[in-house]
Amino acid sequence: MRLVTYASDRGPRAGVQTDKGVIDAWDLIRDEGGSSLKELLASGRLDEVRAAFETGGGEPLMLGPGGILTPIPDPDKIICIGLNYRAHAEETGMDPPKAPTIFGKYRNALVPDGATVTLPAASRKVDYEAEVAFVIGRRAGEVSVEDALDHVAGYTLLNDLSARDLQGLTMQWMAGKVFDGAAPCGPALVTPDEAGPHDGIGIAMHVNGEQRQSSNTGDLIFSIPELVSTLSTWMTLEPGDIIATGTPSGVGLAMDPRTWLEDGDELLVSSPQLGELKTKVSR
Repeated sequence: MRLVTYASDRGPRAGVQTDKGVIDAWDLIRDEGGSSLKELLASGRLDEVRAAFETGGGEPLMLGPGGILTPIPDPDKIICIGLNYRAHAEETGMDPPKAPTIFGKYRNALVPDGATVTLPAASRKVDYEAEVAFVIGRRAGEVSVEDALDHVAGYTLLNDLSARDLQGLTMQWMAGKVFDGAAPCGPALVTPDEAGPHDGIGIAMHVNGEQRQSSNTGDLIFSIPELVSTLSTWMTLEPGDIIATGTPSGVGLAMDPRTWLEDGDELLVSSPQLGELKTKVSR
């Protein structure tokens, strides 16, 4: 299934995306008490939604522009992994990390597919980073690698927009990672049965139609099961938590000359399994 959060006159709602429109997930299971996708994951009712969807239930809703929001607009945590593609570590001249390098973003950074992001006035060196992200479906604490994928609800796309000049101000990267709109995300949360093997998800970035990045999750230094297991020993992962797995080689920072985003640039993160995430930037 492709799960989304959509805007309605009842507020943000969890839905199942189809070729004919979006079917409300809570209406599918005849529950008037729920609304959000995070609630749906926490309740453990995805199998009910799937069963109802596969029987042909629900009436698709045709949404206008801006009708699809980020898959999880209200996560407790947005955890990002740095230097997690072998080729990206090589292009930056840095040794592969011995443990996952983590940093965070906040809800203010999340914007949906099709959004226009205003580049921060404090930076002139904003970069793109195409990423595969996954969302936690079941609480995970000290989970083994073997059991880790049981805690993954699905996969989505994320663009880790990074203000490199701010990122380098301190030993920590956070200053360049947290500006408003710094995490375009979506459009859908694709469940593992549809996304396929965790180590075969493709990811690419086009800037103004030019391909800059192309790889797949088979090049991850720390695989998705390893990330779930390791992170769950450092903190409890909750349903709806978003984990961005890192970016492949081809970022603007590593180009010669270095290339930064400019007013009007159009970014396209794409994946054969996960769809397309479009963003425009402005000043």
